[in-house]
Amino acid sequence: MRSITTLSAAVFAMGIGFSAIAQDAPTAETVVATVNGTEITVGQLLVARTTLPEQYQQLPDNVLFEGLLDQLIQQQVLADTNEAPSKRVAVSLINEERALKASEVIQGVADAALTDEALQAAYDARYAEGTLGTEYNANHILVETQEDAAALIEELNAGANFEELAKEKSTGPSGPNGGALGWFGEGMMVPPFEAAVKELKAGEISAAPVQTDFGWHVIKLNETREKTAPTLDEVRVELADEIQGKAIEAHIAELAESADVDRSGVEGIDPAVINNMDLLEQ
Repeated sequence: MRSITTLSAAVFAMGIGFSAIAQDAPTAETVVATVNGTEITVGQLLVARTTLPEQYQQLPDNVLFEGLLDQLIQQQVLADTNEAPSKRVAVSLINEERALKASEVIQGVADAALTDEALQAAYDARYAEGTLGTEYNANHILVETQEDAAALIEELNAGANFEELAKEKSTGPSGPNGGALGWFGEGMMVPPFEAAVKELKAGEISAAPVQTDFGWHVIKLNETREKTAPTLDEVRVELADEIQGKAIEAHIAELAESADVDRSGVEGIDPAVINNMDLLEQ
């Protein structure tokens, strides 16, 4: 339970000090309060802070400290009156402990996997050749029939302006922009269109209409360029996620392979039981 009102109230009390426990070097085990004999420690405050919404993380230390301490005291006072916790609480505690332990292992595996050497190796493997192929910049005019496309090619060969014809005749969404498609790499266009583009030289217009599932195209290739590899810093986050993800998957697979897992208990159970929350109240 988060005591947002406690923290909010603490904001208005920023000028009011509170008695801190005199301790030169507090540890996670340092006791800051006791409630009916139950200790509240610095470690508990630290963990409680991680659960706060982002807007509260920026509050001054004294406000956070006092607000969180009040929150934990209030929670303990309430918890002490719950002499017979519900099945929901008991099951939730089991799940929470399992999740926290698993999360700690995952974080350890991820941290160990992410080294400078691993990042460099992943970068080299992906961008070893320094280029990522050719990119193309083209315009096109899309019409419904081959005859319409052929007629447009004749007009263009006679000196008509490609962009103006695209604005007037093209049925595609790029028509109002003169048929401009911008830059695109290999695999980004449907195969017949891409094949036709590759046959053109910069400044050329397709000599014949090009058919795709969208209709008939007249294509003008403006220019080409070689797409260069990004720097390591530009893809550091992406590569780090990939390295850590693979390490975690491998670790889980290894553990699962050697674990003694018996799923026979699911036999005869209707999967719809997952919706029966009433079982937690029995």
